This record gives sequence, C-alpha cells and structure tokens, in this order.
Amino acid sequence: MKNLLKLVTLLVVFQTATAQENRVITTGVPFLLIAADARSAGMADMGVASSADAYSQQYNPSKYAFSSRKQGFSLSYTPYLTSIANDISLGQITYYNRINDRSAFAGSLRYFGLGDIELRQNATDPGVVVNPNELALDGSYSLKLSETFAMGVAGRYIRSNLKIPDSNTDAKAASTFAVDISGFYQSEEVAFDSFNGKYRFGFNLQNLGPKISYDNDQLNENFLPANLRLGGSFDFIFDEYSKVSVIGETTKLLVPTPQSVTDLNNDGTVDANDAAINNENYRKIGWVEGIFKSFGDAPDGFSEELKEFTWALGAEYWYQDSFALRTGYFNESATKGARKYLTLGAGFKYNIVKIDVSYLFSASKVKNPLENTLRFSLTFNFGDSYDDL
Repeated sequence: MKNLLKLVTLLVVFQTATAQENRVITTGVPFLLIAADARSAGMADMGVASSADAYSQQYNPSKYAFSSRKQGFSLSYTPYLTSIANDISLGQITYYNRINDRSAFAGSLRYFGLGDIELRQNATDPGVVVNPNELALDGSYSLKLSETFAMGVAGRYIRSNLKIPDSNTDAKAASTFAVDISGFYQSEEVAFDSFNGKYRFGFNLQNLGPKISYDNDQLNENFLPANLRLGGSFDFIFDEYSKVSVIGETTKLLVPTPQSVTDLNNDGTVDANDAAINNENYRKIGWVEGIFKSFGDAPDGFSEELKEFTWALGAEYWYQDSFALRTGYFNESATKGARKYLTLGAGFKYNIVKIDVSYLFSASKVKNPLENTLRFSLTFNFGDSYDDL
C-alpha cells in the first residue's frame, strides 16, 4: 500500500514498544540493530561470540582474524513489515580479507529502504512519490594480540533520508558517524572424556558516536543505538562429522533512560509544561555523557537497570560441515520493549558457497516487524584455508 499510512505505521513500530506507561528507550536509526544475516537471525540475532563468518562485521569484527578462509563475500535480504507492505526491506553486502595469520580487514554496505510513499495534500492532488531510506557504510580492521585473542575497530558512516519535504522545509538527509570497539577470544580445542570442546567469548561496544539530527536543532537530536554486547559459546565436537554449539548473549543500550515527569516548574501540578521541560533536559544530554549515564540513571534504581539488559540463548548443529540447523530465543523486559521471540534456521554449504535461511516466531503480545518472515543470506568464501576454527 503506497501511502503515508505505511510510514506512520513503521514509525509507530520503531518508537512505541508497548501500550503501557513504561520507560522504553528509543533511538535514531534503529535499522542498525536489525540482524542482517540469516545465520545470526536463526540463533535469536546473536553473533558476538559465535564462530567467525562473513557477517562478523555487524556483531564482532574481531572475529575476522580467526576466519577459516582468506576472503569472503556475502549478500543478504530481509523483508520488513511484510504484513502491511511488500517493498520495505533491509539489504547488506559484505567483503572481508584475512591479510595474514594475524590480521584482517572488512567492509560492508547496509541499505534499509522504506519503499514508495505517495504524498497528497488532498484527494484531488496528483501526489508526489518519495523513497525514504537509510544506509550505513562500514570499514573494520582486526588484529590478533595472541594465538587466542584478537581485537578490532570499525568505523561507520550513517545516512538517514527519512525527512518528508513540505512547503516550508527541504528534505535534506541527516548523517553522522560511529565507531565499534570489539574483542574476541577463541580457545584451542580441548579434549574431554567423550567429546572435544572449544570456548569462545566476545564483546563489542557498538555505534559510539554523535547524535543524529535532521535540522541541526539540539532539541530534535536523537541518540544512536549505542550498545554493549557480551557473549560466550561452547562447541561440543563429537566427531569429525557432528558438532553442536551453544551460545548465550546479553545486550544493553548505552543510551540514557527517559525520566519520570515530575513538577519541574514548581507550579503545583504535573502537566504538559513539565513534560516539555523533562524532554528538553533529556535531549540536552551529550552522547558521551549518555553512555556513562546509561549504567545508573534508571528512576527505579538497580532493579530497573537490570531490566534494560536483553538476553538470548541459541544452538547450532553442523553435520559434516555441510548442513546446519539452528534455533534461539530472545527476551526483553515487558517494561523495556517486551520483545520475545523464537527463531529457527538452516544452512547449506557446498564448496565455497553457503546459503542460510531463518524464520521468526513472536512469543509476545507486541507484534514483531519480522514476524513470519523468511530471511536469506548467500556467502562465498574462497582463497587459502586457515586452521583457526
């Protein structure tokens, strides 16, 4: 449906997580948090501590230093809000190159298109078709500091072209930049009684950068979705044919918590003026200050801070390194967004080509924009082989 309703619905999904009066943290450019690849999507959007693959750029670029092949190229396609439109989607292309035994670099382009939206002033107006979109261009470098630990840094240019033109203003796109700082540990293979095993741990400080604004007005600036990812995984290697990986991950937005509205102008009542002052105070917080505030500013104290952590668990089974099955569960507090969902996925690998698919089932009353959606990824890995995995 090519009309303004589609954009309005999309913004409601982005900015309103529940119908309750909760302190849900919202940010600008939330498309940066959508899992672009079907492998991670099949494991509840986890990837900070899973084994290295072509899509490590989004979750933990440090993993590229442990890639099993010298080079790789990947493509992915994710339909979005399929229940109301058929032309909203997220696409991503990624390339990585393991320069030598110790280092690697990668680049990626992520594009989120909202399709065609027809704008009309009235029923007889011929209308104008606009194409809102957002994109992020990334580059990363990773370096092994030891045989088992690597760190990485990524830079990101972000461009958001969502502003709708009118008779008084133009539609200039907003832009900003961000950086990621990550680390990844992968143990040597360890022998147990009936199987071998391998540990992995990872962290990533993502999307650290200045707020984004469409009109250079401080009070209309939005925080980037800066976040901290922490995770671990363990491989059960039963034999040369079968391997099961179990993965856990937690994430926290490094964005200040909206504060409760109180009588800020001391007039004896809590009204719209107090809400406006509260919003102005929130908007004036700088992005660096906001990162530190995010760990201790929840109005209800430590118990509310804990609710701002999401968590996920998942598993991946590989047979002969050619066929994979995946599943995962994601959980978010009911007062902080209420996202809860189950995922299933599969992977097929032949020679240098790998195809991944995933599917999401919502387990919450809050509708998920990716509910009942198939996601696809295609990866080509080529060049020299390494034995890090």
